[in-house]
Amino acid sequence: MRAIRAASAALLGVAALALTAPTALAATSINTTPYDFRVTPSTVAPGGRVMLTAGGCPSTTTVTSGVFDTVTIPQNGSTAATVDLNARPGSVYSVQFNCIGRIGTIDLTIRGGTTTPTTGSTVAPQGVRGGLGGSMGGLNTGEIVAGAALVVAATTATVVVIRRRSSTRQH
Repeated sequence: MRAIRAASAALLGVAALALTAPTALAATSINTTPYDFRVTPSTVAPGGRVMLTAGGCPSTTTVTSGVFDTVTIPQNGSTAATVDLNARPGSVYSVQFNCIGRIGTIDLTIRGGTTTPTTGSTVAPQGVRGGLGGSMGGLNTGEIVAGAALVVAATTATVVVIRRRSSTRQH
């Protein structure tokens, strides 16, 4: 029986590893140039800002993507780009760097969540507006007495049943 459990656990582990390996490989960037191209952060919300860096490039670098406007980075510099508000959460967009004909590609993931641009302002959190519902109706004395009687009856019945069980059991 233990062999079946161990085999099942091993098979599930291998299946989980096989299913997550392609995702891990797809998340890596493809940068086959001698230059240091970077997108920071690599995951951003729609409307958020990313920092694009082209280190080591002896000229200006042109950066294009389907998720923001074309940007030019100065020699050995960096610049910021704002991701489109209509970027689809969960999608992966390709960011292409072009430095004197050498092309480097890095993936940019759009996370779910807020669709408003990230700014320096802070919004104060609000509590849940649960309301009172039907709990604040008029107090009816008859209903209160009936409810109290039901609670007393249930408690009494429980005590009687427990005492009967313990008196019939002899140790």
